[in-house]
Amino acid sequence: MGTAVAGTISWPSSLLWLRNFLRDELAPYPGRAALVARMAMAASIVMLIDMTFKIPYGAYAAMYALTTSRDSPEATLRSVKTTVVGFAIAAAYVLIGGVLFSSEPALRVVWVLASLFLMFFLMSAATNHLAAARFGYLVAITLTLWDSQLRSEQKVVGTLWAIGSLSLANVIVLVIELVYIRLYPVDQLTGALTERLQCSASVLRSMGQGARNELTERRITQLAVLGTSRMRRDLLRSDYSSESRERASAVIALVGRLVDLGANLTYFSAQTSPAVRLRFDQLARRIEGLPDFLFGSQPRPGPSDVVMPAPPGMPPLLLEMEDTVSTIAEVASGSKFHGGYYPPPDRLESPKRLLVYDAFSNRDHVKFGIRGGLAAGVCYLTYNLIAWPGISTAVTTCLLTALTTVGASRQKQILRFSGALVGGVILGFGAQVFLLPAIDSIAGFLILFLAVTIPAAWIAASGPRLSYFGVQIALAFYLINLQEFKFQVSLTIARDRVAGILLGLLAMWLVFDRLWGAPAVAEMERTFVSNLRLLGKIMRAPASQDASEAIDEIDSLRETINANFDRLRQHADGVMVEFGPSRESNLRLRSQILDWQLQLRVLFILRTALLKYRLRLSGFETPEPVRVAQQALDMQFADQIEDMADRLSGKPVANQQRSEPLLLALEQTIQSSCPTELPECLLALRSLSPLCHQVESILSSLDQQMFCS
Repeated sequence: MGTAVAGTISWPSSLLWLRNFLRDELAPYPGRAALVARMAMAASIVMLIDMTFKIPYGAYAAMYALTTSRDSPEATLRSVKTTVVGFAIAAAYVLIGGVLFSSEPALRVVWVLASLFLMFFLMSAATNHLAAARFGYLVAITLTLWDSQLRSEQKVVGTLWAIGSLSLANVIVLVIELVYIRLYPVDQLTGALTERLQCSASVLRSMGQGARNELTERRITQLAVLGTSRMRRDLLRSDYSSESRERASAVIALVGRLVDLGANLTYFSAQTSPAVRLRFDQLARRIEGLPDFLFGSQPRPGPSDVVMPAPPGMPPLLLEMEDTVSTIAEVASGSKFHGGYYPPPDRLESPKRLLVYDAFSNRDHVKFGIRGGLAAGVCYLTYNLIAWPGISTAVTTCLLTALTTVGASRQKQILRFSGALVGGVILGFGAQVFLLPAIDSIAGFLILFLAVTIPAAWIAASGPRLSYFGVQIALAFYLINLQEFKFQVSLTIARDRVAGILLGLLAMWLVFDRLWGAPAVAEMERTFVSNLRLLGKIMRAPASQDASEAIDEIDSLRETINANFDRLRQHADGVMVEFGPSRESNLRLRSQILDWQLQLRVLFILRTALLKYRLRLSGFETPEPVRVAQQALDMQFADQIEDMADRLSGKPVANQQRSEPLLLALEQTIQSSCPTELPECLLALRSLSPLCHQVESILSSLDQQMFCS
């Protein structure tokens, strides 16, 4: 959910809220029906193949087919490749571990506990989260196989069937996605941004005409509730360069804020003065021109028509929307969205890494591994000590519900538990008792399968507050009805699956809520302060004179900052599901921090542009006096940012200095270092001074908002 809406909509207290919540989450949006159709088709084909040829692990294969749809052929192919590689590595790891440790129970337990820690550590510290998740999932579902009293050959064959079944499911998804993209070529990210901009413009247009459009207002509220998580996911799967992805990520966040502001603007009266209605109309025209600027080669929409003083009675939110639109245009200039973008030809790219740069220096990765490994280890020891292998789903429950904060973890646990009750107890038990005895063909079972899969897929295509519920409905139903190649005549299978889920949730509550647990809003603050300090470091970079070392240092900082931006947004989602007497104040602080992060994103992008001058890339060469003056100004900017971090952390700061004198000195140095007979020198530096002015302006704005309001 967006920042502004968060402060307006309170947590449920009546059935009316529940009705509105379900209406917003389950309402159709462009592309939803097609996505659900592809998900259901892929899962159904996998089910038919597995049931017909009696391929093991059909439940997990159908589950992956349901949840791995992508939005472009390249992203789909890359996802399938990553998944197959992740499964292959996991299979090799399990087979080697089984050969070495199966004969000795004590060593086997140590190996399993170490493997569980490794699974969760990689999910936090691996650069490719998808591969880490696939690795962990295959390890988790084959643990019970290697603990069973089967011959070694059967265990090896079972492990190979696991990777074969899951890889087949992903290949089927790839074929369906490629066919769909060939028939209906579309860019989901572009479409989502365009829809949000057009909806915001429609709301402004209707208010500028002094009328209210209930359908449009309901739609913008739905988009605000839906949030930007799906667009952020699409961006991560895109083929953009790192620099373009940073800019696009900021554009997505800003467009999300624009939608939030538009949704809250609908609470104001549409009866305004002619001057205010003119401002509504002007802003609507600017927003309508943004898609052509972002995705085409149209010139940037002119900002000069909205910088006039606000007329009496103008809603403050309208001023914020004007500023947001201007910022979108500033950030998008030079992005890959815009037709004029060309990446620097001599940009050095660091080699691909298995782990993030701070994998061993950041204790959060180790803490995450310990917490997840401990929770899953408790479940593993419990079902082995009481000899109840049917509840081994407890380990996968820990794997699937593990998030980094109490609030976010509780959210997934609640959704998984309720989804398991609906999919396992109601649908699974109900189908076994009332429907399956009357079904005697695969065609009849296919109808039942689709009757469960289609609604579950529709729910899974909702926003982040509800989508996991649909996934768990499908998973619980599949675990009961697709594990064996016959209709279940005993309810013990469903009982064991549900009991395993309850055990996993209990372990997660004990470990994640008690061990290093922290409220999501506190994690938001900590992550924001951490990003401030990292941004201070990147302001001082590069420290090395060697180009290769400098690029590696900068890439490390950029990667960590980008990861923190995403992590802070995840913490923000967790705040929405935390309760207590401080909830209202937490929501207000959440809104403030998200507003500050938007400005920090812009500051980060500006710094990336300024680094080209510090590194003296082709086309950005600067004379030595200019480089020295810029470095001095960068050091002052870094001091200001680190002072902000210290004040937010409660540390006293004395002798705060301003950057205006150094900014003036840089301008004078540029003029004196570039003789008039060499106009190309001024041409090369034409953007340096404006960029520095923008950095100074954002720092001043952040300082005022954080400490003077």
